[in-house]
Amino acid sequence: MSTNNDTVNRLQDLLANATRAVVFTGAGISTESGIPDFRSPGGIWTKYQPIDFRDFVASEEMRRESWRRRFAVGSTMSQAEPNRGHRAVASLVSQGKVSSVVTQNVDGLHQASGVPSDQVIELHGNSTYAACLECGKRFELEQIRIVFEADETLPVCDRCDGIVKTATISFGQSMPEDEMRRAEEETLACDLFLAIGSSLVVYPAAGFPSIAKQNGAKLVILNREPTGLDDIADLVLHEEIGQTLGDAVGNN
Repeated sequence: MSTNNDTVNRLQDLLANATRAVVFTGAGISTESGIPDFRSPGGIWTKYQPIDFRDFVASEEMRRESWRRRFAVGSTMSQAEPNRGHRAVASLVSQGKVSSVVTQNVDGLHQASGVPSDQVIELHGNSTYAACLECGKRFELEQIRIVFEADETLPVCDRCDGIVKTATISFGQSMPEDEMRRAEEETLACDLFLAIGSSLVVYPAAGFPSIAKQNGAKLVILNREPTGLDDIADLVLHEEIGQTLGDAVGNN
């Protein structure tokens, strides 16, 4: 079933009139690929108490528990594929309509859908690989998994002996300065800001839609549930994300 034609037309008009749009995505765009929303009822954080970054660094047992959890949910993440919403965003980027995709997601599905990595700004990092906390060397998860599942040996950097962690931003860990700066620059430069699949409650990232609106950009919010910023948006769509974006952009 298609999305309401009037809804699609209004979104199409805003896209047509934009010259430099920014897409901001949250978990809602990836739930349609089968990835659970960590914060929703039944999500990961209702089953597990989040591990604070300081505890991860200080305790070997906390690091082991963190890796146990990562590999317990790893099959769901690794098998997920971009959905119609991701493909629609990628189409807007390829057309030159969207300058960048700012995302709270850590699943790498925007890159997998065809958005160039340098146009994806990951505010919460990326869970598809690991990195040394000291020197930043990248490590692939499959090799870590093989060794860890044998006897729970913790990964250690072979360059500097530093602690290796999934390349995500954990609770208690500072937000990435470069990514936050780039996201703010893109937000201030855009004339259309599309907030997609985010409840807009996790700050400071959720502040970007307000910044865009205050700077004169049009604001579109596409989320299945209401958000606290609906009243300032130019267009609010409480619709399925993939279907709505796909219909608006004209892709499958």
